[in-house]
Amino acid sequence: MNNQKKDRQKGQKIEIGLMLHGAGGHMHSWRHPSSTLDASVNLSYNIDLAKEAEDSGLSFIFVADGLYINEKSIPHFLNRFEPLTLLSAIAAHTSKIGLGGTVSTSYSDPYTIARQFASLDLISNGRAAWNLVTTPLEGTAKNYGRPHPEHKLRYEIAKEYIDVVQGLWSSWEEDAFIRDRDSGHFVNTDKMHRVNYSGQFFSVEGPLNIQRSPQGEPVIFQAGASESGIDFAAQYAEAVFTHIQRLDDAKHYYQKVKAQAVAKGRSEDEIKIFPGIGPIIGKTEAEAEEKYQAIRNLVKIDDALAYLGRYFDHHDFSQYPLDAPFPELGDIGQNSFRSTTDRIKREAAIGGLTLREVALNETTQRSDFIGTADQITEKMIEWVEAGAADGFILTFLVSSQGFSDFKSEVLPRLEQRGYFNSTLAHSTLRANLGLPIRQNCYRVSNPFLKEAHND
Repeated sequence: MNNQKKDRQKGQKIEIGLMLHGAGGHMHSWRHPSSTLDASVNLSYNIDLAKEAEDSGLSFIFVADGLYINEKSIPHFLNRFEPLTLLSAIAAHTSKIGLGGTVSTSYSDPYTIARQFASLDLISNGRAAWNLVTTPLEGTAKNYGRPHPEHKLRYEIAKEYIDVVQGLWSSWEEDAFIRDRDSGHFVNTDKMHRVNYSGQFFSVEGPLNIQRSPQGEPVIFQAGASESGIDFAAQYAEAVFTHIQRLDDAKHYYQKVKAQAVAKGRSEDEIKIFPGIGPIIGKTEAEAEEKYQAIRNLVKIDDALAYLGRYFDHHDFSQYPLDAPFPELGDIGQNSFRSTTDRIKREAAIGGLTLREVALNETTQRSDFIGTADQITEKMIEWVEAGAADGFILTFLVSSQGFSDFKSEVLPRLEQRGYFNSTLAHSTLRANLGLPIRQNCYRVSNPFLKEAHND
């Protein structure tokens, strides 16, 4: 622990990403006076926020997604950009910040997604990241005309899917495209490779029709917290996004994922853990609490019940008494957001919580990151030093107010303490996160390697 602190005081940076999710993570963030009403479909707003994050030294932006809505969905989920389209637009206005986007392996095709992410990676000169999800909401099947795979099967599909995608990303060796006018040789086809994949779920020949980027391949993000999700992350993920809000729980998760990665023959340094946090900052603890309560008061109980129902595949909680103990739901939620629904049931049982309390708590979650700028700074350092995080993803309940406060108050304190650098050192996401360049599986060396780490 002492050695770790000493190393960080020499300038080792805590990597921080920013979630772009419209006006914020709260279901009624759009109602907050600091918010842009149409943030989820306002391109200028998103570009400006990404540029502000890059100028502040943040390592990446992160765009979540979903494929099913109904009348009770979070309001800004009803009308929002598709991640890869938005990130491609942002790529043209930024130069160093990473660009992470969510795409489902249950409701897309590997060849198409491999091509789209490879294109984003090349457009951005090596800044793309794929947040691989298996899609929990059963309603999604209604939009794709196919059965919704059960929880375990979704991860079996995902394993084949990522094997196909990463094989396609190695279709071309780095120096395959000669483009020699004099000789008339455009490409050396000896350096082209077909994946020729044939599995239980996918059959793909290849090759992919686009070259590799300066970082080799997009970074793989993953957010599973169930046993299947953790096993998948330990094998494939390079960065893991978690929703854990308590230090002890975060330490346990961190150690479990890292240990399983090592057991699969990987190094701990090959997988980074990024808890999502939404700091609420005040000049005093009382002011921070006032800000939290102002956000909490944006929601009414009917909205909170609908928000809670989304985790349980849009289960109708309005049928239960509000002030009775949280209802017994049996297996409802097991094939949806399993780790979240298991946590909600467990916490309700342990705390003897009513349905009203659970709904309001979930809609406006209270985390450990509410307080003064000094307290938030100390808390972030504590989590990293305690082995609970390698970095953080900022998931503000209200984006405009949250990021403005964090940028002006917390980032300078982290930098002064030697835990942050307000200038991004590299132009690829892998280099900025300290992740190795992904090697083409058909070639030992990557000519981009030296350039990417010394730009």
